[in-house]
This record gives sequence, structure tokens and C-alpha cells, in this order.
Amino acid sequence: MEERSRRIVETAIELAEQGGFEAVRLRDVASHAGVALGTLYRRFRSKEDLLIAALDMETLALEKRILQRLPRGDTPLERLTGFFSTATRGMCRRPNLARALIRASASGEPGLSSKVAGFHGRMENLIIIALRGKHLEPVGASGQLGDPPSELERTLAWSIQLVWFGLLVGWSGGVHTQSGVVEQTAAAASLMLDGAQHSATP
Repeated sequence: MEERSRRIVETAIELAEQGGFEAVRLRDVASHAGVALGTLYRRFRSKEDLLIAALDMETLALEKRILQRLPRGDTPLERLTGFFSTATRGMCRRPNLARALIRASASGEPGLSSKVAGFHGRMENLIIIALRGKHLEPVGASGQLGDPPSELERTLAWSIQLVWFGLLVGWSGGVHTQSGVVEQTAAAASLMLDGAQHSATP
């Protein structure tokens, strides 16, 4: 992200931390970031677009932490539980911001679907890393993975993260606690892993 866009996104994050989704008014973001409103609109078409960029920035920070220190545990479930504990703690440590990011990503704006899919794709890869307990190493200029995820790994990762995201939506509305998000995600992951193991057994 180029410097001016980064400054705009970081300003939106600061405003969302202070007052949540409603506090991120594009005119205020432009003013605080020291850019013209037209400059902002050339980069971000809406408040939701801007907050999805903030979510992308937060996800990249999580990705960096996970790749520097892989989830620990002797089993896939232990590693997944550790991963979701880290991811949930990182998301919820700033509640106003978290609720704003969740609301933006669940807005359903058609023009943002590819960006929201990018967030889910990054999360999917991180979940597979937790399942395996090792990095997914790219090889060659094509960026292909040396040991690409199997269809089962992709399905598990996609399904588990949908449960986690749904629980985060509940957390944002006061339905679940932060610890409850982790516990219920782990419970769902346990059922899915057991089901996958049974289906693979002849």
C-alpha cells in the first residue's frame, strides 16, 4: 500500500477505535489524514471499502505474527485452538474497531466481494498452517505451493473459519464472549476433524 493510502487507512483505524463504525466519516478521515476528500475517493469508494482495507492491514499483521511463531501443539486441534485464541484476541483487543471491521465485511456490498474473499483466503491459509503445524512454502516464480493444500484441508479450513467469523458477528452483538468464540470454534473444529478422520477410514 502506498504511503498516502496507508495514512488514510491508519486514520480510519484511529477513528474506528474511538467511536466505532459510525465515527468513520469519510470527510473526517480525509481531514485527519491531511488529504483532499477527492484524493480519498480516488482510493476508496465508500466507508466499507476503507474499513475492508483496514481489515486487510490487520490480517497482514496477524499473518506476520503467525508465520514468525507457528501455533504450538501436538495435534491439529491443539494448534487450531492456539491459532484462534491468537486471532480472536488480536481482533477483539480493540472492540470498537473490531465491530466496525466485522460490520463492513458483512455489509454485502457486491463491489467489495473480491476484497472480502481476499481476507477469507488469507485466513484459510493460516488455518491450514495451523492444521499442518508448518509453513506453506511457495516454490518457483509461479508462487505455487511445494505441497499444495488438499481439497479436504481447504474444505476444513473454509468451514472452520466460517464458524469463527459467525461467532465474531455474535460477539460484536453481545451474544458471545471472547473466550466463548474460541471455545465454540474449537468445539466445531473438533467435530469437523473427527468427521474428516472417520470419512477417511476405510
